[in-house]
Amino acid sequence: MLPRLDRVTHIGAPPFRPHALEVPLFRPRSALLAVCLLGLSVTPASVFAAAEVHRLNIALSATPTSVDATDLNDFIDFYNRATAPAGLEPLSKINFSWLFTGEVRYFVTRNLSMNAGVGQLRSKSAKEYLPALTVSINVRAELISVPVHVGAAYYLQAYNQGDFAARMFFGGGLVSYTHSRTSFEQRLAGTPNDALGTFKFTNSQDGPGYYGEFGVHMFFASRYSVLLSALYRSGHLDRLVDERTGNVVFDPETGQPASIDVSGIGLRMAAVIGL
Repeated sequence: MLPRLDRVTHIGAPPFRPHALEVPLFRPRSALLAVCLLGLSVTPASVFAAAEVHRLNIALSATPTSVDATDLNDFIDFYNRATAPAGLEPLSKINFSWLFTGEVRYFVTRNLSMNAGVGQLRSKSAKEYLPALTVSINVRAELISVPVHVGAAYYLQAYNQGDFAARMFFGGGLVSYTHSRTSFEQRLAGTPNDALGTFKFTNSQDGPGYYGEFGVHMFFASRYSVLLSALYRSGHLDRLVDERTGNVVFDPETGQPASIDVSGIGLRMAAVIGL
């Protein structure tokens, strides 16, 4: 008969003990994991970053925007029909501009901010004609305005994700279009009658308007945030005045006092610095 396997022993070998195959409960790897878990459980919540929202902020923005410039474009049409060299490309109308703005945004409450700022709106259209070998005609139309605005924005409930927060907002306010000016210039060179073919008209006027915007303000775990919005501006400046004479300028085709429309729609992109 074969002996039982649990009783087989070898001469000189220690007796077999079942508990000798058990895995030790303490190992360095297990201890390290336990320490990490304990550290996380006692770490205060303030250690983790969160989106920062400052009460006082400065926003620097650039806005590509459309510009109506109705009466100025009507004068450009009049020049193209009556004065521009025949057979050459006409002077382009002014329909686009960049609006650069510096603004202060102050949160009166969690959901309401009061805003005030100043900007610059400037656009031009220029053309050089070469009707002859030594003759050049340079034409330039320009629009410039310095809008100063005061308004408010209402912020909706925030969307939070870790250290990021986004808040939709809508707002509006009043605008004063200051130092507004239109100019039209032609310079003739290369002929005996250069002075007769050179002229410049500069007209100015200030006036009120308003604006409205809707967008999103994105906050990070930093003093810096980003604002994106759709911006509508309204501003119609009546009775332009000739800067040389101080007299009211009249439209050459309609005979009515000339005006300038600086209204437009744009996409505002702003970098906001919390103070």
